Amino acid sequence: MALALCTPFAPSNAVAKSSVIKIGEVNSYKAQPAFLEPYRKGMELAVQEINDAGGVSGKKLELIIRDDNGNPGDAVRVAEELLSRERVDILAGSFLSNISLALSDFAKQKKVFLLVGEPMTDRLTWNGGNEYTFRIRPGTYTQTAMLIPEAVKLNKKRWAIVYPNYEYGQAATAAFKQLLKEAQPDVEFVVEQAPPLGKVDAGSLVQAMTDAKPDAIFNALFGADLLKFVREGNTRGLFDGREVVSLLTGEPEYLDPLKEETPDGWIVTGYPWNGVDIPQHESFLKAYQARFKDYPRLGSVVGYSMMHAIAAGVAKAGTTETDALIQAFKHLSLDTPFGPITFRSQDNQSTMGTYVGRTKKKDGKGVLVDFMYIDGTDPAFHPSGDEIARARAKN
Repeated sequence: MALALCTPFAPSNAVAKSSVIKIGEVNSYKAQPAFLEPYRKGMELAVQEINDAGGVSGKKLELIIRDDNGNPGDAVRVAEELLSRERVDILAGSFLSNISLALSDFAKQKKVFLLVGEPMTDRLTWNGGNEYTFRIRPGTYTQTAMLIPEAVKLNKKRWAIVYPNYEYGQAATAAFKQLLKEAQPDVEFVVEQAPPLGKVDAGSLVQAMTDAKPDAIFNALFGADLLKFVREGNTRGLFDGREVVSLLTGEPEYLDPLKEETPDGWIVTGYPWNGVDIPQHESFLKAYQARFKDYPRLGSVVGYSMMHAIAAGVAKAGTTETDALIQAFKHLSLDTPFGPITFRSQDNQSTMGTYVGRTKKKDGKGVLVDFMYIDGTDPAFHPSGDEIARARAKN
């Protein structure tokens, strides 16, 4: 099925009154193509599978996509257009944390259901979370917490930190410092570098970190910023004899561009697409490669899982009415390429987990080795239920 970018259609809000279920998807395709093109392919594959199987209660899914230009104001504007002009039943999408927060607030104001895929900000689900917003991917705190056991094993005292200076990077750094300090009280954070997103001065950044003489490094940069950091760090020997713990770097979207510059041995979160051997992933991988003649990235898994979650939620609710969808998504369970997940009722967050492993340069490109899947159901990687309840009660 070809996915519509802009297709006029009669207004509808309930499955029983419409021949299609219209999903309005808002994202930063122009600003973040490395992640979002595979993500879009994952959505397309899921929509095709769902519709080929008869849709949801006999109704086909229709995806209507808008680009937000990497700007929160534009995201809200196009979301409003999707609701008022296209009469979509459900909103979905977003990539950058600041945009997701703007869309979440919009969903709350308009009382419309929103399923977020990629953004990791904990304000979507905890302090700042609202009943209208649900999320597929684990948040910043959770993914950082999943790296902490490996960081503690290193037994390094002096740490340098580098992160993009916006909500995601700030939250990742706060979580890393808090959790590592709790596990290893004698740890020191000797230098922090926080360049604006997309504006890394890699030379001065790497020099400042080198001058601090850290024993180990925590990195939260991604995309083009990560490539610049790695290139300059390799040139200046920053990583020689130093352990690096790095959020997101093992995702193919960010690992692939490093190619020959891939550093060996970084401890990272990521996605070893060719090493996941559970049946759900094998089926997804076969279908994805058959359709796109390419291997999936993490974005592919997120987009694919989002559409299947929407289909499962609408089927359970029997309608696309917002209140019914909210109730249906609480405790909603479904299979994904990473195995079964459930949406937690206390914070609207799915239990999807994360792979943690080490980077390795092999045949001129970066791969993830020595990896393990960290299950998102493990309470060790989340605040307690009482802490989450208190955070959400502040809204």
